[in-house]
Order: sequence, then structure tokens, then C-alpha cells
Amino acid sequence: MNRTTRRSFLHTSLAVAGLAGAAALASPAHAQGDYPSRPITIVVPHAPGGAVDNTARLFADKLRDELKQSIVVENRAGASGMIGAAYVARAEPDGYTLYFNASIHAINPLLYKKNIKFDAVKDFAPVSMLAQGALIFSVHPSVPAHNVQEFVSVLKANPTKYTFVTSGFGSAGHLGAAQFLHEAHLTGDIPIVLYKGAAPALQDLVGGQVSAMMDPMLSSLPHVKAGKLRALAVTGRERSPLLPDVPTMRESGFKDFEFYSWYGLWAPAKVPAPILKKLDAATAKIMASPDMKERLSSLGFESAYKNSADFAKYIDSEMARYQKIIDAAKITVE
Repeated sequence: MNRTTRRSFLHTSLAVAGLAGAAALASPAHAQGDYPSRPITIVVPHAPGGAVDNTARLFADKLRDELKQSIVVENRAGASGMIGAAYVARAEPDGYTLYFNASIHAINPLLYKKNIKFDAVKDFAPVSMLAQGALIFSVHPSVPAHNVQEFVSVLKANPTKYTFVTSGFGSAGHLGAAQFLHEAHLTGDIPIVLYKGAAPALQDLVGGQVSAMMDPMLSSLPHVKAGKLRALAVTGRERSPLLPDVPTMRESGFKDFEFYSWYGLWAPAKVPAPILKKLDAATAKIMASPDMKERLSSLGFESAYKNSADFAKYIDSEMARYQKIIDAAKITVE
């Protein structure tokens, strides 16, 4: 090859390489600009039919309309939600695998410090907080108590006769019950029976095999309305419009008691900022819509949108609060 040809070949090669490099650099930005260009999967780390799954599917329907893209809800249940969480933590941070869970995501790392296979904070990018719901504190009708203070008296008089039930270890209902027993000075006296899911726990509560439960309204309210369970209180700061005659825990003599199961959307850590911003903006619009607020209210929830930065701060504050409850109630993994 002569000098002139070699030089031309070199210039051409460099030009092609430059164009290829520019294309490579432009590709991620272009992909982010087109996001989403294919279906998105929202991983729910719990079984179908529960409060988390139902709320996730309601949100997914709205997100599908907002982003004009297919949304697939995939259940990866097991290990108190940690199997699904670990899957998302390892997923490609491209915005096509998202994670929908409740407050148990912030509770698990405090309980399973030695066994957890991911970092609940560092391995996830909070997209938005969506909603929250107070719990119903209910008892079987055979329990001779019509308010919380009467129930405390009943428990103190017969500590071996009654049992609490919860839908799972580390759930909002578990920590809520533990906080109640601690504040009533009954920690260690009344057993908390752990079930794998709300459905079997409620089945035994309705059947009278266990005595009391704190549980999201979505699953407990129908039983209360049907007279199969008696609601003693709700755990929100205000009474629920679905149960206007049922007092709050604060009205029932527990002045600092306020407990919610809250729901949020996460992505794997290192998801590009433009994608995170687009998802957050879509979520903000969805949660502000009157239709979404009405649907949530009918299920016992309320829209509680927080943007990505505020959601991250909220998670930190909730984890600190949960740690105090765990320490005070001496909850440990056996």
C-alpha cells in the first residue's frame, strides 16, 4: 500500500471509528430518550391476591396508560419478600425491571441482618412512594372486649387464653402488634402466631382459633363488614371513612400509636437518572388523579405520593422507627 493510499485508509478508519464511538456514546442517551420502548416488568415479592399484589396491579394498569407501554406484574414470592427483592437487586438497571413492595422492604434488613442477600438501601433506587393504609385492629366476636382498653384488661386477666396472629414475620401487622403489646406492658405474655400470608391468618381468626390481628383494610374490612370480626381500632392518625365509628389507637389511650403499611416503587440501583425522573413523573401524575384516589380510598388506602428524594428520606426515618420497635419488643429471628 503506497503512502497516499495508506494515509487515506488511516483517515477513513479514524473517521469510521469516530462515528462508531459517537454512536456508542449516543446510544444510551437515545435509548433513555425512547424509554420505554418495550414492556416493563414490575416484580411483586409476594403471592397473588394480597394487599401488595392488588395495589401493584391497580398501579400497573394506570402506569400502562401513562407510559403507553405494556406492564407485566410478576410475582416472585418467598422468604418474606426477599426472594423477589434479591432478583431485582441483580437485574439490569435499565428501567425495564421494577420492584413494588410494602413497608416490609424496610423491615427485613433489620431482622435478617445475617441472612439477607442484598442491601435494601444501596441496591435499590427509590422511584416514588405511592400510598399508605392504616391497619384494622380486630378481634374474633367471642373475645369479650368492644374497645382496646377492654381488650387490654381481658389480656391481663387471662394472658394464656388469647393469641395475636400476623400474616408474616416482619410484616406491618407483626410490628404493629408487637408495639401494642409493648405499650400495654404485655410483651412476652401474649404469643404472636406467625402465618404465611393474610388469607390463612384471617381464616383462623374468623374461625376463632386465634383472637386478634392487625391487618390492612383491604383484606380485613370485608370480614368486619360481614360481622365475622369486631374492629376495636384503626392505626391511622385519623378515623377511616370506611369505619367512621371505629376509633383510632390514639383515641383508645395509646397517644403516640400510629402505624401504616405503606407502598412504594423501586428500580435497581444505578438506573439512569432520566429514566428514574420519567418514572417518578408518571407516578406523581397517577397518584394525583381523582380516579386513583377514589380507587385507593375504596380499598382502605390513601394516596401518599413522595418523589424519589423524599421517599429515600422517608425510608431512612421509618427504618429508624422500626428498629426502636424491634428492640423494645425484643423481636429476633429464631
